[in-house]
Amino acid sequence: MTWLSEHWLDLFGWIGSALLIVSLLQTRVLRFRLLNLAASVILIVFNALLAVWPMVGMNLATSAINIFFITRMLRDRHSETAYHVLEVGPGDAYLRHFLGVHEADIERHQPGFSAGRLGEDDLAFQVQSGDETVGVVLIRGEGDVAQVLLDYVTPRYRDFSPGEFVWRQATRLRNRGFRKVVTPPAMLAPYYDRLPQDWRPVGRAYELGL
Repeated sequence: MTWLSEHWLDLFGWIGSALLIVSLLQTRVLRFRLLNLAASVILIVFNALLAVWPMVGMNLATSAINIFFITRMLRDRHSETAYHVLEVGPGDAYLRHFLGVHEADIERHQPGFSAGRLGEDDLAFQVQSGDETVGVVLIRGEGDVAQVLLDYVTPRYRDFSPGEFVWRQATRLRNRGFRKVVTPPAMLAPYYDRLPQDWRPVGRAYELGL
């Protein structure tokens, strides 16, 4: 009999416990829920095999809670009722505070951005989930081109793309005379291929259909 065949159940339990700990270290809410659900399922099986029924019950409850929140998050990730876009001034004190708090993270995801170079004519949009700011989009107008200075999402919501709600309201930019959006070369923009149909991808730019 090999060591693995003799101790597989202990190893299975340790894997579930380790996954539970890893889940608690996650900053992204969706990733936390998925890992926590996987750990709970493993621990349900582990404790059922040992007939530790109180732990089975607890992990069943934890699994149900995780499934509820995962379902709601996936359902609401593209729902306009889940996020609200607020236009603010580029010099707004709260916006400046937000950019300062997340300065190091912003530099990692969009190198070269500097809040100090924002001008009073630049456009600033905060994306809110309830009373929490989950993203910021900053735009500079250059004729009919909207040059994206920053499209940033906080770590908790990085499994989602709340910035898309700025672009969903095409009239928000059309009324200002913009017909094209251009993103910075260094910006990571995995959700831009999911822009509304009003926006047509053209290389690194997105043209507004008339």
